[in-house]
Amino acid sequence: MNIKLITVGKLKEDYLKAGIAEYTKRLSRFAKTEIIELADEKTPDKASEAQNQQILAKEGARIQEKIGARDYVILLAIEGKQLASEAFAQKLATVALDGYSDITFIIGGSLGLDPAVKQRANMKMSFGLLTLPHQLMRLVLVEQVYRAFMIQQGSPYHK
Repeated sequence: MNIKLITVGKLKEDYLKAGIAEYTKRLSRFAKTEIIELADEKTPDKASEAQNQQILAKEGARIQEKIGARDYVILLAIEGKQLASEAFAQKLATVALDGYSDITFIIGGSLGLDPAVKQRANMKMSFGLLTLPHQLMRLVLVEQVYRAFMIQQGSPYHK
């Protein structure tokens, strides 16, 4: 299994980098994990809707370049489906059973995601209605992917 996390923007906080590194290391026994950080476009103050759409399109094009043709794509979006950890673990298992060896997660930038990227997704997933910083969401996602594999193994980690 290959897990790819495509994110818009650079991670700056050392404590988040340390947490992500820890869970990526733990995940290595289950899957090869790759984190791809893409440059975010600078958004001018009081940007127009047209400018925002141009920014989303540029970021979206960068994201699409990193998605493999046979990847199962799960994007994080507020309008996505909310899953309990057990259901998420089952979903990842089902995706593997369906013949996908590459699962790609996408976290967009501050403006969200381009409609073309949303259309490419096999699944939209939400971690709730709260707004979390995109950098923190990376850590939460990597931990939840690790938790999903631990649930699949019947490990007490989830308890």
